[in-house]
Amino acid sequence: MKRRIIRRPVFSIIFSACMFALLATGCTRPPTPPAVQVPPAKEAIVMDKAGLAGIHQGKAVDCAACHGKSLEVDDNETIVNAKCRGCHGSLSDVAKKSKGHINPHKSHLGEIGCTACHHGHTASRSYCLGCHAFNMPIPGSGVSASEKKGPVKMDESADSTDIVVVGAGAAGYTAAISAHDAGAKVILLEKQPITGGNSMISAGGMNAAGTRMQQARGLKDSSDVMFKDTMTGSKNIANPELVKVLAEKSSASVDWLTAIGADMSDVGRLAGASSSRAHRPSGGAAVGSHLNLVLRKNATDRKIDVRVNSKVLQVLRDREGRVTGVQVEGKHRGLYVIHAKAVIVAAGGFGANAAMVESYRPEYKGMTTSNQPGATGEGMKFGEAAGAQLIDMKEIQIHPTVAAGSRILITEGVRGNGAILVNQEGKRFVNELTTRDAASAAILKQRDGMAYLIIDEGIRKSLRQIEGYFHLDLVKEGATLKELAGKIGVPDGALEETVAKYNAAFDAKNDSEFKRPDLPRPIRNPKFYAIGVQPGIHYTMGGLKIDTETRVIGKDGKPIPGLFAAGEVTGGVHGANRLGGNSISETITFGLIAGNSAAKVTMEK
Repeated sequence: MKRRIIRRPVFSIIFSACMFALLATGCTRPPTPPAVQVPPAKEAIVMDKAGLAGIHQGKAVDCAACHGKSLEVDDNETIVNAKCRGCHGSLSDVAKKSKGHINPHKSHLGEIGCTACHHGHTASRSYCLGCHAFNMPIPGSGVSASEKKGPVKMDESADSTDIVVVGAGAAGYTAAISAHDAGAKVILLEKQPITGGNSMISAGGMNAAGTRMQQARGLKDSSDVMFKDTMTGSKNIANPELVKVLAEKSSASVDWLTAIGADMSDVGRLAGASSSRAHRPSGGAAVGSHLNLVLRKNATDRKIDVRVNSKVLQVLRDREGRVTGVQVEGKHRGLYVIHAKAVIVAAGGFGANAAMVESYRPEYKGMTTSNQPGATGEGMKFGEAAGAQLIDMKEIQIHPTVAAGSRILITEGVRGNGAILVNQEGKRFVNELTTRDAASAAILKQRDGMAYLIIDEGIRKSLRQIEGYFHLDLVKEGATLKELAGKIGVPDGALEETVAKYNAAFDAKNDSEFKRPDLPRPIRNPKFYAIGVQPGIHYTMGGLKIDTETRVIGKDGKPIPGLFAAGEVTGGVHGANRLGGNSISETITFGLIAGNSAAKVTMEK
């Protein structure tokens, strides 16, 4: 797990994290993975005065100051990050010293490692820039020379555990926690330098029917209605058995999250739902970053072995076809094997893999994506190589409201709380709460394939997430609708006429023009705001075929012994179109099932 560093002046890391959007609280780091001594690479490490290693060399900081006396680095880069905190302070300490509109040390990512952004012998780069276009220079970003990498080393020692979980997003964390609580020993692997996956940037909420939160608000809903909504949204090609599990276990999944410390007290309505069933933190805060912190803390409290910078290359099977473990490439450890009685694949979708998206849907070439950089589809590839059947791979969802010119998703909750969509002529053109595929198609038919979300001060105050869009400079504002129209280039009088017509529909509780089923608020209270949006690649509905116990189904139609999967890496739950709020619901519900199913198998041996 550890690599010996050639004894030259090396990097100390200036404490940093990254910024996607808003504020967050801290969380503890995962436990240190077991260490294995690996011979040093033959290639020398080239120093550059512009890099962090050179900067620290100039300040007479030696290797041991950052790496400890052993000069070893594990894949979590545990010692380096601890030394960095000891020298520069905690993330919150450094955040207090940061200047500028965007504070890279105060983000929804929580307490991540310094080395996610800062590197000693390669160019440092803020992790934020994988999704954002901030002007964010950091020390060591000007390095011109880098470490010369030789062939990947092979560590012939192997680790053993009961269950390996691949992917540390919401599904992976949930599976790992539930398997641990069922008595299994678990190793959770994540290829990125931070945990969270796409779940971390999920915004709208978690769909669940018949919950205590709904009942307290007098909201009528049921698993039967959620089932029907989901099947309708999927164009009736989703697997009804999986959808039934999703709907019937959704309330229990919310209860489980609440029991481990999550705040799911707010309930809103998202597109395609017949009732308000999107559960999220109080005030309508983003659900994904909150759950990531809660799940990360629970894994840490249980001392689950979480390893970042650890990419799974293949699932290993014996001659009878039973899963026996995985082969891993660690950033520092190199190639090694983990023997396991079961493997749970929770490695996410492929929305950030432009070539893979284009291979299934050529018409999406060049389209922006709302996905984080790690969503590249490896789990589907090594799952298929292990004999798994892939289904619904051409079903790729386009989200209607990605901030124009960016990768930042504008949550469906904005429309759910009352926003309207207008085109560049200032006119409404669609029911804002129709399904995502229909809304996206409608926007793409407008001039320049874009539209504007229009809100007022009342809608702004109704949803905490909206403040993040102001923070990221995505919002135009006006004291009057006329002033706002001028700022976004809408013809004089058109926006005022459209909003007046919408407000009349609100008063009458009847949107006769577009049949919007829910009109929660009028747009009357100044100031008025607009956010330019365009459709972008958001979610991949296809993936590994599973059954209701999350067992992965092979090409022969039979479950592959010891192989399970949950989350966006799977297919069958959403069919041709996913409803907003069903992704987090899927990750938690099927993550719980996967953890318990895998633990049951390992306990039987």
